[in-house]
Formats: sequence, C-alpha cells, structure tokens
Amino acid sequence: MPGTGPLRKLDDQRARRNKDNIATTTLYRTPTPQPDLPAGVDWHVQTILWWHMWGQTELADEFTDAEWSYLIDTALIHNEFWNGDMKCASELRLRAAKFGVTPEDRHRLRIVVLTAQEGEEKAESRANAPSSRGRYQPPKAG
Repeated sequence: MPGTGPLRKLDDQRARRNKDNIATTTLYRTPTPQPDLPAGVDWHVQTILWWHMWGQTELADEFTDAEWSYLIDTALIHNEFWNGDMKCASELRLRAAKFGVTPEDRHRLRIVVLTAQEGEEKAESRANAPSSRGRYQPPKAG
C-alpha cells in the first residue's frame, strides 16, 4: 500500500545528488621540459627507455618541476626493480598509476587520449547532434 515506510530525506540531507561537493582550486602553472636523469647512477637500459617514454607522452607537455622531480624519484625505484629488487614493485606500481600508465589508471583519473582526428570527429558529432528535446518524444496514444 502506498505511503508506508520512512519519509523521504530532505534534498540537502541526501547522500547522492550526482554532483561534486568539493570546491575546485584553479592554479596557473608553467610546464617545464623533461630533465635528464641524474648523473652518478648506473641506470639500467630499461629505466633509460622508460624515462624517454615519459618524455614522449601527451601528458608530459603539462608536467611541472614538481612532477618531474616525483618521476625522477620513481625512476630510481624503477632502476632498482630492473636491477633485481622485487620488493619495490608495489611502490613502483602505485607511483606509476598516479600518472595514468595503464588504461585503468587513465580511466580512474578521467584522462582520455584521442588522436587529433578522433577529437575533431567527436566535436563535430556533438555540434550536429540534436538536443535531448529532439530525441525524446512523448508516447503516442492508441
């Protein structure tokens, strides 16, 4: 029978409202080019290749000094891993995930990587798509 059960919560007390309640802070920063790996370390070949891979990623264009510094620290861990220290594998995985290494990491970070052509096609399809008012019609009687 309708009407039984607890009363509905007030809107300001509901847990899910499908919006972020966290205020965002916008910072303007200056990207910096990729530095060289520090001298004085016997770098493993895989770590050198890994470091050059980071310089080629689309995300590298936005990295600041702080992010490159974090990646240098991660490169030291990567070097230890490739030199046989398996104890650092979990730390390496966690650090690399913060930069969106795997598709799952990029999904979690809400990073979408598109080619220029894919980006243009998506923009055109959104511009030419009918609004929701044109897509949904009231049900027809009869």
